[in-house]
Amino acid sequence: MFDSGVGGLTVLQALQRLLPQEAFLYFGDTARLPYGTRRRSEILQYVREILTWMYGRGIKMAVMACNTSSALALSQVRREFPFPILGLILPAARMAVTLGERIGVIATPATVKSGAYGRALRELSPTVAIAQVACPEFVPLVESNCLEGDRVHRIVQQTLAPLADFAPDTLIYGCTHYPHLRHVIEQYLPPTVHHLDPAHAVARAALHKLEAMNLATPCPQGQVQFYVSGKPEHFAHLASQWLGYLPTVEHLPLSLLTQLPLPLEKTALEPEISVVAAS
Repeated sequence: MFDSGVGGLTVLQALQRLLPQEAFLYFGDTARLPYGTRRRSEILQYVREILTWMYGRGIKMAVMACNTSSALALSQVRREFPFPILGLILPAARMAVTLGERIGVIATPATVKSGAYGRALRELSPTVAIAQVACPEFVPLVESNCLEGDRVHRIVQQTLAPLADFAPDTLIYGCTHYPHLRHVIEQYLPPTVHHLDPAHAVARAALHKLEAMNLATPCPQGQVQFYVSGKPEHFAHLASQWLGYLPTVEHLPLSLLTQLPLPLEKTALEPEISVVAAS
């Protein structure tokens, strides 16, 4: 699985709870974070590079532990790689429509602009009301380990202000970093709101997919290998707060990623996805 940084650890932990016998390979693209403000062409290039490297490591399934990648690259790379690739958006949308009818989505600017959550939710429940809010400052807060204090509360309160009049009954955390701020986010929404972390939904989807394709590991393995494109020490220190131990993290230089031959390298990009307005 991969993410731009430590956000994907929420997905890793959910997968480990449901699939304790599986071995995991985690890549954090910390040298190029945040993903949420980048163009689709950049994200697609990054995802292709990461999946090509993972394919060389012999993976049997990939999980995009990143909503931005799921929104902007999933449909394209599924046609280019020979293993199953799971994203976060559809599993989260399926769960959300069972919880409420007024659904708020907090996500990166790129995910909001893609309209991916809006389309998925309306396909599942045409009458659902949706409000999407871009939160460009949330990922930098988490990656800098700034999770408490007046500045954090001010940013969260101001960012969530558009949801006040909408009054959601369900809130989708449309970025895997955001659950690390849940303790603050909850303070600025009514206590009746359902807080939906897509990590749990994609973990169940992975379990079902592995079983359906007869890919589940029969003998316990359970180890995790961590790689990052940035500074391993910084990632390890930050990750230890949520993992409960100091992980061994290896450096994967961007120079190695960018030199790998990509599948269907000359395939034309799909058209840019249009914006779906919140309603």
